[in-house]
Amino acid sequence: MQLAAAQLAPHLQKGLRSLYTVYGDEPLLAQEAVDAIRAAARLQGYTERSSHTVAGAHFDWSEVLAAAGSMSLFADKQIIEVRIPSGKPGKEGSPAIQQLAQAAQGNQDTVTVFILPRLDKATKTGAWFGALENFGVTIAVEPVERAALPQWIAQRMQALGLRVASGVEGQRSLQFFADRVEGNLLAAFQEIQKLALLYPPGELSFEQLESAVLNVARYDVFKLSEAVLAGQSARVQRMLDGLQAEGEAEVLVHYALAEDIRALKRVKDAIGAGRPLPLALREQRIWGARERLFERVLPQLSAATLDRLLHSAHLVDGIVKGLKQPDWPAGGWQALHRLALQLCRECTLQPTRSR
Repeated sequence: MQLAAAQLAPHLQKGLRSLYTVYGDEPLLAQEAVDAIRAAARLQGYTERSSHTVAGAHFDWSEVLAAAGSMSLFADKQIIEVRIPSGKPGKEGSPAIQQLAQAAQGNQDTVTVFILPRLDKATKTGAWFGALENFGVTIAVEPVERAALPQWIAQRMQALGLRVASGVEGQRSLQFFADRVEGNLLAAFQEIQKLALLYPPGELSFEQLESAVLNVARYDVFKLSEAVLAGQSARVQRMLDGLQAEGEAEVLVHYALAEDIRALKRVKDAIGAGRPLPLALREQRIWGARERLFERVLPQLSAATLDRLLHSAHLVDGIVKGLKQPDWPAGGWQALHRLALQLCRECTLQPTRSR
């Protein structure tokens, strides 16, 4: 049984299952999901808890199997938590998990919770994860995307009795807050808790938010790619500054930008050769949000424009490796800013025109 994180609370109100799997790369939301399962279990008498962390290929799964098969000395019911930080249970782990999943069926004395990171498609088609899905409940913890972050902040503030002004000022406050905490949901939650300590329940002004909220954003190279393709120039500059401050490698940032340009060029060439756009995108393994962005910008990018962008990417490749290029900044980060904004300008939504 599969559930979204938002469906977990209603599910737990209806009844508790004996096997849960929480997976995803958002620590705050994953921890909240696990806490909700713990709380529901404790209300039903599962007062004993043991925790196991699978570290390395030689983890002793017999400890977990023994715990699942034994009764607690101090309580009639128990919670067993198994954390697999790598998402790879190993050769011995796969049959052990399948055994645990099958044993959970009809076991009223034990609630077993597996906690995993984000899993790729191949892992989710494995026998051990299939057993967790078939015999229990799996909860996918998805990150809060940038566009949804202001609303998420508003909801979390409201839960603590806080709110922003209505209208434009309130939207400005939420956007400011989102800019400061982007990519760091745990820090966002901590900042909201701090606001609840600093101010009484009620409406907060932009000035109050500005003075209280720290700049704790964390930026992802691949989120930068989405911002560039969306034509969000101000956000692109802010993300590049953040990546530089965090010590990200220039070559990795260049790779992300150059790969987007190469992918756009390959898809454009495929369309020119008569391939339908959906097929061309699938052949280049362009999925999800990136697929929608490609669909939007490709009609306004000519082959000549993409050739110029490819040439610029080639020049910047040399700059980040220490070479000098005429008419380009000598510093790698300055050159990356110029390349990113060049691509960003071309991806900005414009009326269709012949080029």
